[in-house]
Amino acid sequence: MSQADAIFKAMCKEILEHGASSEGEDVRPRWEDGSPAHTWKRFGVVNRYDLSREFPILTLRGTNFKAAIDEILWIWQKKSNNIHDLNSRIWDSWADKDGTIGKAYGYQLGVKHQYKEGMFDQVDRVLYDLKHNPYSRRILTNIYNHQDLHAMHLYPCAYSMTFNVTGRKLNGLLNQRSNDVLVANNWNVVQYAVLLHMFAQVSGLEAGELVHVIADAHIYDRHVPLVEELLGREAYPAPRFVMNPEVKDFYSFTVEDFSLEDYKKGPQLKGIPVAV
Repeated sequence: MSQADAIFKAMCKEILEHGASSEGEDVRPRWEDGSPAHTWKRFGVVNRYDLSREFPILTLRGTNFKAAIDEILWIWQKKSNNIHDLNSRIWDSWADKDGTIGKAYGYQLGVKHQYKEGMFDQVDRVLYDLKHNPYSRRILTNIYNHQDLHAMHLYPCAYSMTFNVTGRKLNGLLNQRSNDVLVANNWNVVQYAVLLHMFAQVSGLEAGELVHVIADAHIYDRHVPLVEELLGREAYPAPRFVMNPEVKDFYSFTVEDFSLEDYKKGPQLKGIPVAV
């Protein structure tokens, strides 16, 4: 069983066995038929993934590796808020007629700020610090900008990333306010594991730990049978993560620079309902 599978199973069991139900509460999310989408949740879930040991992708079912990377490049590399710069359609529901999602996600990372050393956006500041001051305890990004929340079509879920170097290992702490465990948990883990590998390589470091802190980790009521099916499945060893070692510039990475070897996985779940 892979590390990611073990963590995922333990988290799901904890939520289902000891979580709190929102039944009876006035909840915002709705199912397609208009009925309220209730959840079982745990507050303050913390999961740790040792990226030096293995790549944290689920084998219980497949996670769309290439699409996850395409989205993280859209946000962190292209710093875009326009769905026309993205190859998947997952953001279409939040886009306006011009294709933008407002002043959200990539837009926030691309805004330049004044520092003592000059003007940087948040991504370039991380790259600068990892090169010039890698042992700083101030290397972080935050896209939950209260000043611009009114202009965001969707408030950021994964909103803050803190980078910390220990020895020659680059560690990262991802803060997430809300996480749909079945639909998005491993998707986010895969994305930020890849991001940490990218930053480490271009900074002459090695990827260390990814710590995922989730304020509200929840399983929707209509997802419970699907999660229970996953809990009963066989898991496999983690695949081998491969990243093009020739890329030394963060802005030169493409989706094709990443691959997985020996990714054995269970069948994909069909017809997962999504609450909006």
